[in-house]
Amino acid sequence: MNTLQIVSVIDDAATTINGFIWDYILIVVLIGCGLYFTIRGRFLQFTSFGDMLKLLTEKTTISSKGRRGISSFKAFTISTASRVGTGNLAGVATAIALGGPGAVFWMWIIALVGSATAFVESTLAQVYKVDDDKDGFRGGPAYYMEKGLNARWLGIIFAIIISITFGLVFNSVQSNTISLALEGSFGWNRQIVGLVLVVLTAIVIFGGVKRVAAVTSIVVPIMAILYLLLALFVLFTNLDLVFPMFQIIFSNAFGITEVVSGGIGAAILNGVKRGLFSNEAGMGSAPNAAATAGVTHPAKQGLIQALGVFVDTIIICTATALIIIMSNEYLNGSDGIQLTQDALTYHVGEWAATFISVAIFLFAFSSIVGNYYYGETNIEFIRNNMLYVNIYRFIVVGMVYFGAVQEFDVVWNLADVSMGTMALINLTAISLMAPLAFKVLQDYKRQKKQGIDPVFYTRNIPNLKNTDCWDEGPENE
Repeated sequence: MNTLQIVSVIDDAATTINGFIWDYILIVVLIGCGLYFTIRGRFLQFTSFGDMLKLLTEKTTISSKGRRGISSFKAFTISTASRVGTGNLAGVATAIALGGPGAVFWMWIIALVGSATAFVESTLAQVYKVDDDKDGFRGGPAYYMEKGLNARWLGIIFAIIISITFGLVFNSVQSNTISLALEGSFGWNRQIVGLVLVVLTAIVIFGGVKRVAAVTSIVVPIMAILYLLLALFVLFTNLDLVFPMFQIIFSNAFGITEVVSGGIGAAILNGVKRGLFSNEAGMGSAPNAAATAGVTHPAKQGLIQALGVFVDTIIICTATALIIIMSNEYLNGSDGIQLTQDALTYHVGEWAATFISVAIFLFAFSSIVGNYYYGETNIEFIRNNMLYVNIYRFIVVGMVYFGAVQEFDVVWNLADVSMGTMALINLTAISLMAPLAFKVLQDYKRQKKQGIDPVFYTRNIPNLKNTDCWDEGPENE
């Protein structure tokens, strides 16, 4: 069996598994958990929105053991670097191409309820974070499964899956989109693009989390602002199309008007799938970044990560959707990043393809380094040994090259399988531990009402155990 046949078999198997996980299980679980967390949290994603914005500017803190961590803003940008990538450009385009404009509505829904899910998982990650050996913190689902559920075995399973999903599969998706965009705009050889990406990725990831944080804290704001400015330009030059566009989105969301593959089923399925890939709420990825922040209270970072879901989907994904739907290019058979390029070209001219190629490089490359960090911290959970971390780094750069030269459908199908499996494990765990996350939120709100800056100690929550970093509480820098 040659390489092409092996890839074909893998692709067929991934398609079959996707049909089962997504059609029958994950959509119900995602929306159900999001609604449950929203109600239990008293609609925190709306009522605490002002707090979220203020918390971004907080300074880092030093733990009682002298650990500093990184700032809330840098932890936010690491997670946003992973969220804001091909899901925002290629993923939105794919959702619209396969599910019609109505898929955008379901992306909004999964983001709005998913913000509460993001709060729960990231707050738990802060509660159960640990000191690392590099003057900082690490944590995530594997850690709260071990410490909160006393299930290290489940943590190891999750750690293996997320290391494969983000460091390997998702990074192949990112490099695939980069190479396709550069090939389409400039005719660049995808193998050469893959080699360049390998070199750039190695330079960053062999520098560790501090370098990852430094890169993403610069690149993410710049790339997001530039892209949004272009989207606003398109919007304001087509104001007469705005109301009809929303009519199209809402009518297709409920199957009133069939477009492309037609009906409410396609709209929901593709909207939820691409929405999850884009904002990652409930998948168990962002908590790994949330745990690295040095904050005085776990709820602070939980709220910041809830904001990340809003920024990713409600703002950036919507900007892409506006550009695509107002162009009608989704009716012409294009898909993925090519559809986004065609739509922008329709609005602003031929130079748009070049702009998107540059934008997708910045979006996707920042995602590559953010994704890698999720893998690294989970490799350290399994075995804290630099030999294993360095082996993992070499495998990561190999998968970056693999993605750059493979076909579009293969890497996206693998991504859907891996993120679906990951999400089911994590959602089960955080549903069991959600009462603790809301007790932490209540403690935060109680202190806010007293007019003090909330500070968390293990003793604040009765019978709370296995918290390495909160026994004496952090001290302000």
